[in-house]
Amino acid sequence: MSTVAVVSFPGSNCETETLAAIERAGGNAVLLDYRAKSLGDAGAVILPGGFSYGDYLRSGAIARFAPVMDAVRKLAEDGGVVIGICNGFQVLCEAHLLPGALQRNAQQRFAGRPVDVRIERTDTVCTGEYRDGEVIRIPIGHGEGRYVADAATLAALERDNRIVMRYVPVDGTDAPSNPNGATDGIAGICDPTGRIVGFMPHPERQADPALGSDLGQRVFSSLVASLAVGAPA
Repeated sequence: MSTVAVVSFPGSNCETETLAAIERAGGNAVLLDYRAKSLGDAGAVILPGGFSYGDYLRSGAIARFAPVMDAVRKLAEDGGVVIGICNGFQVLCEAHLLPGALQRNAQQRFAGRPVDVRIERTDTVCTGEYRDGEVIRIPIGHGEGRYVADAATLAALERDNRIVMRYVPVDGTDAPSNPNGATDGIAGICDPTGRIVGFMPHPERQADPALGSDLGQRVFSSLVASLAVGAPA
């Protein structure tokens, strides 16, 4: 089974939960320093949530230049799996491994709360154990999570079915339908193959049954299952 590398940048703060979720799913996980020049034998890498380099310039803008990112780009080029969660999604966009950008939330405030997200695509490396159209309540925690892209990119994402998650309204709940003002409610996207995926919600924060819900665990069990059979290339 392929090993999943979880990269720790200065300011990352979700790597422990991410490692635990992978191991809970039966996968092999290893923590990797941002100064690493190689991913070793890892067939997948996760860039976790947090505030890389303090997000002082722009979220992910400095992390994209970290030494380990050359190895991440090489893995992506070679058909490996790359996943970005929250700050990791920001890094992937800054590194141009995914299109678009994450800008300041529309309300100009940090948003940290559960939200309702619809799974729009289940044939990616990390959503295979959800149902098409399934709505899950999952946490977010970001100040720059408003997904934006030019009109041509948005049209291509829709045409090629590359929107993986979308914020949606749910009757009877107190969650905002679009907590950061993302274009078209986009919470996550992928590359054309479904091997490179980025999203703003934090599945690792709702992956342990001890927390009362493990809805996020299926992201990691989907990933481990994908690697076991050979992720799509």
